Amino acid sequence: MWWFQQGLSFLPAALVVWSAASFVFSYITAIVLHHVDPLVPYISDTGTIPPERCLFGIMLNVSTFLGMATMYVRYKQVSALSPEKPKILQLNKLGLTLGWMSCFGLCIIANFQKCILYYIHVLGACLTFGVGSIYMLVQTILSYLMQPELHSKDIFWARLAVFLWSCSSILSMFVSSVVLYSGLYGQNLVQKLHWDPQETGYTPHIISTVSEWSLAFSFLSFFLTYIRDFQKISLRAVVSLQGQTLHESPGGFRAEEQALLIAGSI
Repeated sequence: MWWFQQGLSFLPAALVVWSAASFVFSYITAIVLHHVDPLVPYISDTGTIPPERCLFGIMLNVSTFLGMATMYVRYKQVSALSPEKPKILQLNKLGLTLGWMSCFGLCIIANFQKCILYYIHVLGACLTFGVGSIYMLVQTILSYLMQPELHSKDIFWARLAVFLWSCSSILSMFVSSVVLYSGLYGQNLVQKLHWDPQETGYTPHIISTVSEWSLAFSFLSFFLTYIRDFQKISLRAVVSLQGQTLHESPGGFRAEEQALLIAGSI
């Protein structure tokens, strides 16, 4: 049995591979069509002009659903492992809420392009990366509380390292973006897709774009730490049959007609 066939480990693996592919494919398409500069453009710039915009949007929408599924499985796993620990259960519910908010932000990024609806796009980025970072923090704290009985110390330190990587990327991107868009280097820089290395503002632009790519891959790296955990879990759907036909009213069911139909792995 291959590693990705064990449990539900294919979910975080698929999320990471698919999301990385969405960035890379849209980048390659934008470069081939000369829509952006080859040297580290903004990720959002590679999904601004058709046809890469269409590819970028479709693939990130799929990533949204993969992310929601991965976070839900993580939520169910933690709940099953710590059913009598209120503190962990509360953090676990908070983590799921934050995670799904982050996924909603990713959906906004995918469908509202930077050069068209800038402020909505920024809102999506804040939800994805800002709220997403808090989700990473919550999961890191959960890993700390669950070790060494349920989690190895290595997993905790790995998640902590990725979380700190993410925070440093956010800080670097925020500072460089504030400097870049402060008005010192011109107006309407949001619409600018091509930069000359001799231009003023090129240095903060490069720092900002490198930080954005670093931030994106720090998020993907965090989900890689789920793979080993997900190898040890599976979900089952249980369907309860309330009657022997589909045309009876619910009030007419007899108690003896209620039965468990199937319990199949998903």
